[in-house]
Amino acid sequence: MTQLRGQRIVSQLDADGTLTVSVQDFDVPTPKGSEVVIQVEATPINPSDLGLLFGPADVTGAQFSPGKIVAQMPEPAVRAMAARHGAAMPVGNEGAGTVITAGDAPEAQALLGKRVTCFPGGMYATHAVADARMCLELAEGVTAEQGASAFVNPLTALSFTETMRYHGHKALVHTAAASNLGQMLVKICQADGIGLVNVVRSPAQVAILKAIGAEHVVDSSQDSFLADLAAAIEATGATMAFDAIGGGKLVSQILTVMEQVSNKGAAYSRYGSNAPKHAFIYGALDLSPTVLTRNFGFVWDVSGWLLTPWMGKLGPEIVDKMRRRVMAELTTTFASHYKAKVGLEQALTPEAALDYNARRTGEKYLITPNG
Repeated sequence: MTQLRGQRIVSQLDADGTLTVSVQDFDVPTPKGSEVVIQVEATPINPSDLGLLFGPADVTGAQFSPGKIVAQMPEPAVRAMAARHGAAMPVGNEGAGTVITAGDAPEAQALLGKRVTCFPGGMYATHAVADARMCLELAEGVTAEQGASAFVNPLTALSFTETMRYHGHKALVHTAAASNLGQMLVKICQADGIGLVNVVRSPAQVAILKAIGAEHVVDSSQDSFLADLAAAIEATGATMAFDAIGGGKLVSQILTVMEQVSNKGAAYSRYGSNAPKHAFIYGALDLSPTVLTRNFGFVWDVSGWLLTPWMGKLGPEIVDKMRRRVMAELTTTFASHYKAKVGLEQALTPEAALDYNARRTGEKYLITPNG
């Protein structure tokens, strides 16, 4: 049997701080047991993918050549990433394509010739190997482009509301809210009757969310931002926030406003209100330090949030319910939109890489590895 050959994007960090991102040839493994080989048709560039692809490396000062980017990683990041020195790591969390070969397990054989979506890693490739039990078959008429982003953003948005319920909160604040994920969250909260405050960074993003029916949208670029945020938090009763920005003072501002709303009309206490306030940081659109000015009492919590550990905490029954909802609403609630489509080598051109690595809200790229 002829060895199947493919191409994929890999990211390698060396001990001297040199980051090399390149398109490389590779032997596609022969699937065994429940494994399947997928001919990848579409795979999105998510912020979580950029963490492995480039991280905090200086892409603006990188050297570009066909199918290759060479950049320099900051010294603190080089030390922090010592475990990956010298390893060529395949990139791309999720995507969709057609199963072309399969292991001998019945669940693998059942997917032969089927178009599936999956989350195995290494999807910026012409071919990828996945466990059939972790693949979801796309319905008749659903394209690979429509199914490519069926995991990260949809399950993250649904997990936000499940995390809210887990902690006993009733309404949410979400930042960078005009993103694909943010638009999904708007639709989920509308359908489920959950109060949602959407924080965006421009009037154009306000218009995007208003057009899909978002009720509470506040623009952090406006002088009235804090007053607008207070009015929206008071209207919804939001006491939990999910922040995609990470750096800067936005999380602190949100907690401060939550505290002000909670204290409205209450008796003075030097410890602040008893209302619990929780901010989860799940993104890093701003790589600067997170600044907290502690004027929001003592009943608060700021922590990180990552999808996979939280799905484990929520449990298989809730995760299965979320997956079934995603597949049922893949072309409506969970539809994704893309600024551009690129091939593997085109994804590593300066025109594309500098654009998608700017991480601007609502400007996601889609890689189509097989054209």
